Amino acid sequence: MGKAGEQNRIEEPETAVRIRLLSKAAPLLSDWFGKKGRPLPWRAVKDPYRILVSETMLQQTRIETVLRYYERFLERFPDFESLAAADEETVLKLWEGLGYYSRARNLKKAAEACVRDHGGRLPETAEGLKKLPGIGDYTAGAVASLAFGEAAPAVDGNVLRILARFFADERDVTVPAVKKEAAALLRSVLETLPDPGVFNEALMELGEICCVPNGRPFCRSCPFKDSCRAMALGLEEDLPLRGAPKPRRIEKKTVLLLHCGGRTALEKRPDKGLLAGLYGFPILDGWLERADIRAFLESYGARGAELKEAGGAVHVFTHVEWYMKAYRIETNEPLPGYIYAEAQEIRTRYALPSAFKYFAE
Repeated sequence: MGKAGEQNRIEEPETAVRIRLLSKAAPLLSDWFGKKGRPLPWRAVKDPYRILVSETMLQQTRIETVLRYYERFLERFPDFESLAAADEETVLKLWEGLGYYSRARNLKKAAEACVRDHGGRLPETAEGLKKLPGIGDYTAGAVASLAFGEAAPAVDGNVLRILARFFADERDVTVPAVKKEAAALLRSVLETLPDPGVFNEALMELGEICCVPNGRPFCRSCPFKDSCRAMALGLEEDLPLRGAPKPRRIEKKTVLLLHCGGRTALEKRPDKGLLAGLYGFPILDGWLERADIRAFLESYGARGAELKEAGGAVHVFTHVEWYMKAYRIETNEPLPGYIYAEAQEIRTRYALPSAFKYFAE
């Protein structure tokens, strides 16, 4: 190579190098996906509504879990109109067990907006999609590319992990600037491809079954194995780098299983905060002594109630852990302010968060 060519190679900006390398590897990824991609039900059609439902369910939830809910949800709500017209409690009940219930509420609100403002259709651009309730950058990019072929990046933890390893990038992937740079890089590559949606979906699949987190990735099966910098340097298990997570807050709780006449008390939680707007058993802060519980009951006029210990459970949320102890309490009269329901009604009508499942059983 002459001096001029060598100088040009040295001065090539790192961003341009990354675009060139990823663009060169893109056909390998698409070919790999065509052979190894799993036949998931939301991949069988290009229906924007079904794609939005699947992407909403897949947020922070494993594919194996979503598979149990996806078809059942679509049978009940096959389009935006049926979801928009549905009662929120019915939607939440069908969502029961998927967790992060705000996703279900926002999905319903998005359906209402589509019916009200867009003729029962989704906006066809990522920017338009982001104006709908609950749709952020990742979901907007995924839906816009998969449903409408827009060259829109869909950057999540899977994609950041793949890029960190592919380029041996030792920066903290939780830093917003790194994510923003990844989105710009992917957009440059996507704009050169005939089907941006296939590339985005192939990246998602690569991160799910090959370039996996928390351990040794399956590099020998990876379509990028000959061009991955981390693999060449032996860094694949060390990347990506993340800032130290904040420790979860520990909270002690006392769960009250209030029974009266064959019915059990439920309370609706506040509209904001943890498990917002969902029904659950009455729960008090701290591990209360029997005397404290009796004082609580007497404040409702319930005296002489029978208390029995009903076990304990731990439930882990993203930022907090609940350590719960429960008491089964039989009262002569229903306590005011609660909804009392039979076991069958609780199973079929009310969306009970997973935190309470142990005590429900």
